[in-house]
Amino acid sequence: MIAGVGLDVCEISRMEKLISDGRFLARFFSAEEREYIQGKGKSAAQTMAGIFAAKEALGKALGVGIAADLKEISVLHDAQGAPYYSLSGEYARLAEDRRVSSFYLSITHEAGIAAAVCVAERNG
Repeated sequence: MIAGVGLDVCEISRMEKLISDGRFLARFFSAEEREYIQGKGKSAAQTMAGIFAAKEALGKALGVGIAADLKEISVLHDAQGAPYYSLSGEYARLAEDRRVSSFYLSITHEAGIAAAVCVAERNG
């Protein structure tokens, strides 16, 4: 059963201005995310915008918005490059409290905008 849906967009130009700001990166992105972003070369800001939008989309799917440290939401990628979430801390607790068993994530980039959609699924 679907427990919630979240959608968010982020301007890539906003991330282009912040990508060299180590404090911003350390405040909002996990170590794994920072490594992934930095490995993207010319598309690093686009990737960063997509990950940021994905974090906000998850908060919306849970119905809480930004309720805790965004580093507790990690957007990782499988061997084929598909994004997925890894939660810790308060966001893991919120998902458990809402009986959310799975999240589905899609990220796209077009015309200077990154967008992400998150579907939260509940067991029973």
